Amino acid sequence: MSDDLMSDDLLYDDLSRKLESKVDHKLTSKSKRGGLDDGFKKGKVINEVLDKPTVMTLYKMITDHVIAYVNGPVSAGKESVLFWAVDEKNNDVALKIYLISASNFKKREQYITGDPRFSKIKRGTKNLIYLWAKKEYRNLTQAYKCGIPVPRPLYLSNNVLALDFIGEHGSPAKILLESEVDENDYAQSISIITRLYQKAQLVHGDYSEYNIFKTPNGLVLFDLGSAVDLRHPNAQEFLKRDINNITRFFSKRGISVEDPIKIFEDIVG
Repeated sequence: MSDDLMSDDLLYDDLSRKLESKVDHKLTSKSKRGGLDDGFKKGKVINEVLDKPTVMTLYKMITDHVIAYVNGPVSAGKESVLFWAVDEKNNDVALKIYLISASNFKKREQYITGDPRFSKIKRGTKNLIYLWAKKEYRNLTQAYKCGIPVPRPLYLSNNVLALDFIGEHGSPAKILLESEVDENDYAQSISIITRLYQKAQLVHGDYSEYNIFKTPNGLVLFDLGSAVDLRHPNAQEFLKRDINNITRFFSKRGISVEDPIKIFEDIVG
């Protein structure tokens, strides 16, 4: 075995042990508080997230001074796990790590096929996941440059996306679903979806109370992997669905809402 391979294996073993220790600590503390998130199981986090390529990607992010260290996972879903990291200036950084083994990504092809920005799609789950990460990074960059309130994208490598951490001390901000909402929140949500379409030339595709943070400085939209270019053949259908979803949520919360058809016409008009 070459020295380079031995070095890589040693680096992987060392960093993997440190990350697994942080995962153990984080999962134990969350379990004691009774706040264990769905899908947040030790075996799932370690086996599906901390594979060798991902751990080596994290190591490269440290050597490239993108982050200083990783604290541990803070939330998990079917397609990704969010880790809390810190950079060399002690700023919190969110690491969204897409699960290489997630079969759910096959259902996401409808958001890629037809988007002219991603015309070449290599087959295979791994390639699709890497492309999805690239797509989310590009969508975030596009939206952020247009002044849309989204987490600032910082870095992308393979299946690891680094972005500004929305929250404090490793605790993500509450989403709309978990928050008290008012007329101003509704107005902001319609403004965001409008500006995303008119300025960033994007339709979110999965716009709902689950993908919007409520912060002291206003609403922040996240999870932009599904967002499509306006030239996508289903862009307007996705927009109608997004409008219906967010309108339904606020209506159920007792907020006076506009007719979704009028909102749609105002946005595309």
